[in-house]
Amino acid sequence: MKIEFKKVPTTKKELETSFNSVKIEGTFCRISSSLVKIEANLKGIIDIDCSRCGSSEPFSLDEQLKLLLSDGVYKGDDEEFLVIEIENSLIDFDEIIESELNSIKSDYHICKNCLEDNQLFEKEF
Repeated sequence: MKIEFKKVPTTKKELETSFNSVKIEGTFCRISSSLVKIEANLKGIIDIDCSRCGSSEPFSLDEQLKLLLSDGVYKGDDEEFLVIEIENSLIDFDEIIESELNSIKSDYHICKNCLEDNQLFEKEF
């Protein structure tokens, strides 16, 4: 789902869209001429690779998202919200979901088999 930055209303609007098997549900609204606030939940199931053995296993998502979308370079300091700078004044919710999924996948995950395996493994320093 895509929407032009200038068409985002100043009153909260319901947001519900999905990308592959992941769904984002919540609200979004424009809070200034160059900022849009999104408060939503990211839900679904994705496959994540184990950082130790490389096997893939399903991972259940239920993440709360607090995002500020900036039309251009963001010149502020906000610790409560994650800031995403938007290009071309076009908000692409599929791209936002995909970015969040890639961020989750890049974390360090250990599968159930590796958690139960107490053998030492080689570490690189």
